[in-house]
Amino acid sequence: MRLRYLYLNAINILCLIIIVVLPTLSRSFAAEQPSSLPAWLKAHIGDDEGQIAQPVLQRARALYLRKVSEGAVKNPCYFAMDATRPNDLSDGTLGRRFYVICESDQSFRAISAGHGSGRDLSGIANFSNGRECAKNFGNAMDSELTAGGDYVTAETKPSFKGYYRSAAEREAVFIRSFIQFDGEGETANARQRAIGGHAASVLRGVCLRKDPHSPYANHDGYVPFGTLVDYSGGRSDGCTSWSPADVPQIMAMVKNDPTALI
Repeated sequence: MRLRYLYLNAINILCLIIIVVLPTLSRSFAAEQPSSLPAWLKAHIGDDEGQIAQPVLQRARALYLRKVSEGAVKNPCYFAMDATRPNDLSDGTLGRRFYVICESDQSFRAISAGHGSGRDLSGIANFSNGRECAKNFGNAMDSELTAGGDYVTAETKPSFKGYYRSAAEREAVFIRSFIQFDGEGETANARQRAIGGHAASVLRGVCLRKDPHSPYANHDGYVPFGTLVDYSGGRSDGCTSWSPADVPQIMAMVKNDPTALI
């Protein structure tokens, strides 16, 4: 039964990859022609580092304009992610493939971002992604894959992860904020999958420590304690992950005003 389940799950992921990518691309090309892009924005189109591919920009802008016309978005900026671009560059730096576009002040910024790790269904199919770029996409539950599609940012949720020892050798609380994404169409299950964006930070080597006086202690009086790790450029469980240095700006931009992203 387990083998049959894994096989069906693998087929499900493969089908979703086809469903998510092809119709979305066709709709985006039909929605907006290259000639309608502002001249200043066209200057950022290209394949070089820090530039954005034309189909990605067209899709992101078309979604943003539609959401504005629907009254769902009032934010002056919108986001785009291109997980097919390199994440690790040959010089050891991180590739910039998450885009913050603000047409009101004609600003364009490219930052690094991580993609979903996927899974290797041993003996069935390998849908895992390496660090370099995402080759597999999907929105199946528990797939740990990034799904291309249309999203709108929703609420931001702070989450206690545990304690760690800071650089100053002081004990610190690690609370990671998470921006929930709401999808539509092929990505409508984003909330069920807990898909969103957060800092590329995690506690490793976690153990439970007795601390009954902590406000975060569980019913037995224990709290998690570990080592804080910055995994910028690494992979997530399907979410978009940003460098901790870039997170404050992203969080501030969507705190009170949702925006569109692909």
